[in-house]
Amino acid sequence: MKYYIVAGEASGDLHASNLIKAIREKDSAAQFRGCGGDLMRSAGTELLIHYRDMAYMGFWEVFVHLKDVLGNMKRCKADILDWKPDVLVLVDLPGFNLRIAEFAKQHHIKVVYYISPQIWAWKKGRIKQIKRDVDEMMVILPFEKDFYAKHGMDVHYVGHPLLDAVSRDLLEREDVRNFKTINKLEDKEIIALLPGSRKQEINAILPQMLQMVERFPQYQFVISTVSWLPKELYDKHINPYIRPVETRHGTSLQNVNIRTVCDQTYPLLANAKAAIVASGTATLETAMIGTPQVVCYAGSELSYLIAKHLISGINYISLPNLIMDAPVVTELIQHDYNTERLEKELRLITEDDQNIAAMKAQYEELYTRLGNGSASQKAAEVVIQAARN
Repeated sequence: MKYYIVAGEASGDLHASNLIKAIREKDSAAQFRGCGGDLMRSAGTELLIHYRDMAYMGFWEVFVHLKDVLGNMKRCKADILDWKPDVLVLVDLPGFNLRIAEFAKQHHIKVVYYISPQIWAWKKGRIKQIKRDVDEMMVILPFEKDFYAKHGMDVHYVGHPLLDAVSRDLLEREDVRNFKTINKLEDKEIIALLPGSRKQEINAILPQMLQMVERFPQYQFVISTVSWLPKELYDKHINPYIRPVETRHGTSLQNVNIRTVCDQTYPLLANAKAAIVASGTATLETAMIGTPQVVCYAGSELSYLIAKHLISGINYISLPNLIMDAPVVTELIQHDYNTERLEKELRLITEDDQNIAAMKAQYEELYTRLGNGSASQKAAEVVIQAARN
């Protein structure tokens, strides 16, 4: 059977790639095409558009790139009609994917949505569109099934797919055990910096993270970079921290306490004393690995004000806090994301043993709430059944 999959960012690419592998185990003749990233491609998907050309965050940023967004949507719709899939699988990315779902439904193509849009937080009116255009919805957070039930829609709770990606034997992997040696890092303890995977995020979030470098000289700060973004994007933020250093061969220019590692998020987190993490899936990955963290978010003022006006009924934005419905980790959002607050919170997760122990205990409870694993296998069964019907 033919499966068309649309994912629009790093986390969607990861979950879609694991879904593809699970489908292949059950359907050896499966063919895959769609939009996504390198992991989907490695799993055997022929890509129409890479998500680096689709991922725009914030209302203003989407408006500025509206021509590109609409162009990608037009290409995707035409490609779906031309390829004639047995089922269309949409992974998160609601601003783009709900429009694709409407189009597919008009052309009698079966639509499965994997990882529900967060309509319980904002744009609750989308439930009507989802009920109209989506044949099968799969949710990954425990409270989402009840939310949909209250609106008269029966959905599949498959558990969180990160349980398939972040295994408890992570610390036994060679790339984790030898992380510092492999990356030629110092023997100092590590503070991990995860500024996101999109240009706008990195430009808005990384500079404030780097303000901590000179305030915590006892640590080395290691930035998690991604291969699909240019090195120069990171370098322009690191370069102000380059200092002359005396060596036995003379004076050289170095950024003594800043390093980068590419596409090694899990080994980095597993070796870090603490982490500063941009809000998103990485906050849950950090919690599952057990690394103390501060969550941050910053964007354009216009996008922030619009989002603040639209979001209702929730008290948190990070996944650990949302799932636990409690302040497991500190969230520094927009104006609260400043040097003084960040320094204070970073000290709490590096120096306050009681605070660190309490956070890790809540991480353990969080882990048990996410299901028993096999989300990708469960999701594959739903997708294959939809394709057959």
